[in-house]
Amino acid sequence: MMAGLFFEEFELGAKYQSQGRTIAEADVAAFAGLSGDFNPLHTDAEFARTTPFGERIAHGLLTVAISTGMSNWTGIFAGTTIALMEQNIKYTAGVKFGDTVHLEMEVIEKKETSKPDRGIIKIAARMLNQRGEVVVDMLWTLMMKRRT
Repeated sequence: MMAGLFFEEFELGAKYQSQGRTIAEADVAAFAGLSGDFNPLHTDAEFARTTPFGERIAHGLLTVAISTGMSNWTGIFAGTTIALMEQNIKYTAGVKFGDTVHLEMEVIEKKETSKPDRGIIKIAARMLNQRGEVVVDMLWTLMMKRRT
């Protein structure tokens, strides 16, 4: 039995929210090592002080990667997602070390497909910091299993 929601169970306008997670220097260091992105904006405190942010910030893609993990914390996608087909991403603010972010999602579209075992949903997904500021604004397109 699948724990996540099936295509039929997603309702337009339904909203879901994850718990929060604090972004640590270790997260950024690990992501830099994994991705090979050692841009000084993320890794050099002295350089980062000279930028408009005034300090180091997390990689934008790290924040997006964390958002996909947070979406799974909600349980709605567990075992029922066939594919994450598309992500449109807009970075709206920097995520500083020590910021606590969380994910908010809203179902904004549902489409039938020609195959009876799946459907497509669109999710407006936003990462917010502890002040309620949107730091990443996204649109996700997912292919979901249908109940058979």
